[in-house]
Amino acid sequence: MLSSFVTALRTLTVLPVPGKDTETFSNSLFWFPMVGLLLGLLQAAPGYLLAWKELSAAFVVLGGIALTRGMHADGLADMVDGFWGGRTREAALRIMKDPNVGSFGAIALSGMMLLKWIAVLKLLELGAFEVIVAGVLLARLVQVLLASTLPYARSEVGTAHSFVNGAGRNHIVVTSLLTLFILLLLFQGGHFVLLVVIGAAFAAGLVTGVLSYRKIGGVTGDVLGAGSELTEVFVWITGAVYSGSYHLFFLI
Repeated sequence: MLSSFVTALRTLTVLPVPGKDTETFSNSLFWFPMVGLLLGLLQAAPGYLLAWKELSAAFVVLGGIALTRGMHADGLADMVDGFWGGRTREAALRIMKDPNVGSFGAIALSGMMLLKWIAVLKLLELGAFEVIVAGVLLARLVQVLLASTLPYARSEVGTAHSFVNGAGRNHIVVTSLLTLFILLLLFQGGHFVLLVVIGAAFAAGLVTGVLSYRKIGGVTGDVLGAGSELTEVFVWITGAVYSGSYHLFFLI
């Protein structure tokens, strides 16, 4: 079991972790919410430590890229390049495998970073640090849900094949319950906002899953990364809007 946690940390972060990887990589999916919680706390930390909110928001966003080697951001760029640049399933998969970032991917990354910075800035102004953590945590849950419900799209073995192969209902149930437990601890007294951010996360996962299934018939590592990025921005924007409304209501 410890080896599964080691694999989850090594896969999702740049943190140096001693130990041996698990032989069944799909078992590491059980630990994705815990790794998401750790990443969320590390990303939210600048908001506590720095008084300059604009700079803090930038560190939150850039910290997520640094802590994950930019893996999920790269997945978003590759998926957008493939889905919008490839007219057929085969063309899309071929483009997604290309390590170079195209114009569609560059536009998507620029827009994503801007939206994240704006949303995080608002969350910091409201003191809604729990929403920042929740976005990162729920992004990892969505990765598990996508890997457990959709088939691997490539005929050849790729990076995510070992995680998707063997993933199923047990992973969905365990990670969903664990995520919900953590979120209930984070959102004490703010259950309405909690429901809103959970809804935003599932919407992001659904959009990613439907688009991917229709375009390439399943998921790849790039799709899982893109789903993570979309979930973060969906949760942060929605959480900022509803946290702001909640705050305004009590001021009135």
